[in-house]
Amino acid sequence: MPMWVKTSLVVALGLALAGPALHAQEKEVPPPVPEDSWKYASPGPAKSVEIGNYYLRRKKLKAALSRFQEAVKTNPHYAPAYLGLGKVYEKMGLKRKALEAYQHYLDELPSTRDAEEAKGAQEAVARLQRQVKPANHPATSKYPPAKPGALSCEPLKAARRGR
Repeated sequence: MPMWVKTSLVVALGLALAGPALHAQEKEVPPPVPEDSWKYASPGPAKSVEIGNYYLRRKKLKAALSRFQEAVKTNPHYAPAYLGLGKVYEKMGLKRKALEAYQHYLDELPSTRDAEEAKGAQEAVARLQRQVKPANHPATSKYPPAKPGALSCEPLKAARRGR
């Protein structure tokens, strides 16, 4: 008998014996996974802020807002999350919330030097303080109103003098 015939017979015999076993494996269905066993794992505040900034650049404000809120929820002391919240709220026209977020950003910075270097946030605070009517709101009473054209660093200077 030629070699190719022997090889064909061996292959056919192997398939015939393995066939039922393969079909039995196909019929097994894994048990369903309960819905409550799957939970969302946050990527962490830094990654959430990075994704939020991506959405902000693409003008997807709701998506950016949810990512910055997720970062604050994950770590309430992560300053860049509050900076992003301030930017989003300002673009959405929610000036009072933007002012609160920017002020919280300045409060959460690790050092007074970092806060002094955060000129963009300080300018936004000054601009929003002029635009938002002071109506006995805790965000506007915490800091003195900024003079037009000047950056207000009084709380930072007082904290530095107290050292």
